[in-house]
Amino acid sequence: MSNTQTSVATYLAAQKKTTNKAVAAEWTVIEELYNEKLWNELTIKLVAFVHHETLQDETTLLELYQNFLSTFETKINPYGLIQILEVVVDNISDKKEAIDFLEKMKDKVKICDEAVWYLQVMQGNLYLSNLNDLTQTKLIIEELRDVLEEAGNVTPVHGKYYMLASQYYRRVGKHSDYYRCGLQFLGCSLDDYPKDEWAQQAFFLGLAALLGEGVYNIGELLAHPILKSLNGTENEWLIELLKAFNTGNINKFNEMKSIWSKIPDLAAQEVKLRQKISLLCLMEMTFKRSAVERAIPFVDIANETKLPAKEVELLIMKALALDLVRGEIDQVAGVVNMSWVQPRVLNRNQIAGMASTLDTWMGAITNMEKLMENRAAEILTN
Repeated sequence: MSNTQTSVATYLAAQKKTTNKAVAAEWTVIEELYNEKLWNELTIKLVAFVHHETLQDETTLLELYQNFLSTFETKINPYGLIQILEVVVDNISDKKEAIDFLEKMKDKVKICDEAVWYLQVMQGNLYLSNLNDLTQTKLIIEELRDVLEEAGNVTPVHGKYYMLASQYYRRVGKHSDYYRCGLQFLGCSLDDYPKDEWAQQAFFLGLAALLGEGVYNIGELLAHPILKSLNGTENEWLIELLKAFNTGNINKFNEMKSIWSKIPDLAAQEVKLRQKISLLCLMEMTFKRSAVERAIPFVDIANETKLPAKEVELLIMKALALDLVRGEIDQVAGVVNMSWVQPRVLNRNQIAGMASTLDTWMGAITNMEKLMENRAAEILTN
């Protein structure tokens, strides 16, 4: 028996002497898997076992790695190895040492891209949450962003990355980036996200949707099940405010001012919020109109948006510049001729309105078809 095998046998024997019978039984199974060289089964077992409450100690976990795991770390699945080491690193008190520990592991798992990405995300979390090093966190996020976008398919690391990125962007106040990454995280890892944290995440995402520069597709968040977690909470009002923005309902926005103005971030950005909901109101006006009624008078826009008449043209120009709508302004006639509105995720009422528009359009086509049939003889004769 080699020295390595002897030291492993000694370590495992010591672990089995615990007075906790359940833990001792676990160590017996681990020993059997190790002796039989069933590396895949051993990895799966350790990924689960490393979370046991009796192991959540820095010394215990480092001994597990040094005396046992390190002896066969190159023989097991690299991604599984990083899953095990995540728990070890979480329990290392000196987080700079934890980052160095992970850095040394890169060469050992470099044959697996996902394992390396996972390791980098772990380093990013340590920099952000424990060391408050925003510069290093940003470097990791930017390095991984293009790599993961080019991965070709969604991996288990994507969700972890988007959570890291969203936390960073929230910390530095980049609302639109936080909103984008937050939704991408939910699209990857909602099932793994603790239910007791849904309401807080929904609240932060809701604020980001309102405050984010360039965020006009609020229906995407309204359609997500996480928003329902706000029902019955003190922040339930946010759902109604988001609905008001999604439909450009400025009256509702004004009615709710006594509520939303209690949130300092919203109160401080009232001017920008009014500009955003005015743009969304213009988009909704364009969307609701049929293709033959897209000439919208400035007066109608002023009435809907509650803006002074002199500011209407500036609003339209802003919407055109942002490519929220497309059309031409007729200053002489005081109208804007709209030809297109940016696609958005629609609620049921908006979908019903679209269905009604389609019905009207189909009716017009049918009438034209009948007219042509009735007039065909006259046309042919002439």
